[in-house]
Amino acid sequence: MHVGIIMDGNGRWARARNLNRQAGHRAGARAVDAVVRGAARHGIATLTLYAFSADNWCRPRPEVQALLGLLRRYLITETERCLSESIRLNVIGRRDRLPGELIGQIEHSETLTRACTGMHLRLAIDYSSRRSILAAAERLASARHAGAGDFQQLLGEVDHSDPAAPAVDLLVRTGGEQRLSDFLLWECAYAELLFVECLWPDFDEAGLAQALTEYSRRQRRFGRVPDEDGGEAGGRCEHG
Repeated sequence: MHVGIIMDGNGRWARARNLNRQAGHRAGARAVDAVVRGAARHGIATLTLYAFSADNWCRPRPEVQALLGLLRRYLITETERCLSESIRLNVIGRRDRLPGELIGQIEHSETLTRACTGMHLRLAIDYSSRRSILAAAERLASARHAGAGDFQQLLGEVDHSDPAAPAVDLLVRTGGEQRLSDFLLWECAYAELLFVECLWPDFDEAGLAQALTEYSRRQRRFGRVPDEDGGEAGGRCEHG
């Protein structure tokens, strides 16, 4: 199972407590710890967290620097725990615009956890799904007889996803907003979408469990119709 999460609401969480936005981001990092642990316990195979979008560069410079510093510290402190729990850590997105110290830590964390066989934890940093799709399409232009699976593999290559991730089954967005914000657009073609009011720093393992319970209630038909016995008539149809 692949779960993607748009972690939204750090700033509003901080504002409600008369704190600065950086305090909200620090609280959000603590929520990441709880959700990652919970996801591993629930047997989720792939967890992708939207940590820093390509559009986030438009935020005030001090906030951007604080966010990138927080991401580096997270990698430093969490890599050891990922090793102990056999979690493979991977950062997807562009790297050419990131600070050298952050790039070095990304590569170090990925190298150390490459042999881990448990959950695949992906952090999306300087990520834009539209850019990834365009870059993969450029590579696809030189290929012959390519299908959807080949395109998925190319997406993994341009995003530095190792291994390439499967399609998203459940997409959760906290904070009450109801949009995808350029996150995993190709991978979410058949994802179940769940928008929750809870601000990200308040989201925890219990919130994840509730999201998984809601997912279990959904009927995933992939274009099919129920047969007379209540099952699904026909197999899944793959295009391309």
